[in-house]
Amino acid sequence: MKNKKSKYLACVDFTVSNEKFDLLLDKELDMLITSPQPRAEDLGRYYESEDYISHTDSKSSIFDKVYQFVKNYTIKQKLQLINSLQSEEKKILDIGCGTGDFLTFCKQNDWNITGVEPNKQARNLASVKINSKVNRTVIFESIDSLIKNNTEKYDVITMWHVLEHVPNLEEYISYLKQLLKQNGTLVIAVPNYKSYDANHYGKFWAAFDVPRHLWHFSKKSIQKIFLKFDFELVKTVPMKFDSYYVSLLSEKYKSGSSNPFKAFYIGLVSNLKAKSSKEYSSLIYMLKNTE
Repeated sequence: MKNKKSKYLACVDFTVSNEKFDLLLDKELDMLITSPQPRAEDLGRYYESEDYISHTDSKSSIFDKVYQFVKNYTIKQKLQLINSLQSEEKKILDIGCGTGDFLTFCKQNDWNITGVEPNKQARNLASVKINSKVNRTVIFESIDSLIKNNTEKYDVITMWHVLEHVPNLEEYISYLKQLLKQNGTLVIAVPNYKSYDANHYGKFWAAFDVPRHLWHFSKKSIQKIFLKFDFELVKTVPMKFDSYYVSLLSEKYKSGSSNPFKAFYIGLVSNLKAKSSKEYSSLIYMLKNTE
């Protein structure tokens, strides 16, 4: 991450602090980096908001209801994706498992599950849903805690909109490498800053989500970064619902109103343009551990 960087855009934390942050462009990797990045001990306070929905099961607002509907719909698609890998032992690690809905669904479909979730409230909700036994921890607080207390290697590791949050990116990828079986698959979903909706909303694009999102990836950056660790990109899958939800939030940040009809239109245009460009609002990358 030491390449020369130029300023790309100035953004505001609309969720918690209203502080300003810059996005710096790393041309060699074709990715954006949030600057300044909060110190590790300060990151937690930027998640202290009732609006941070992945840590709750709230259905109180229109955004909550849309999020929960989309989440429940896409969980089935995610399961189909990992089932297509035909893993023998079916051992899965979901990092950033939130309130545990995806892991619960995996468990119901005969996967051996483990999760990582730093947020205590979300972790407790996940543990209740999964109904984990007292003498066996299924949801760990951190990847460090998992490595120290668990010797498992996994057929599949999933990170649904999590990689953009982790400090010390390359060190974190080395941990993923350590936890994944040879020929195992790493499944990563992240926003795509080169999508139409990102370009349309600019500094108001909700998926920039500074400073919680420390990194902002493109297809090129994912491929180049993971190649250093002997991961081969084998498949890219669009997350078509994301453009609508992100546009709904972006409209709110831009105008103070969710403007659902306009947001739907921008989300639709983004997906239609991505049919040819392949630059969807969010993308799932399936990476094989070849070493």
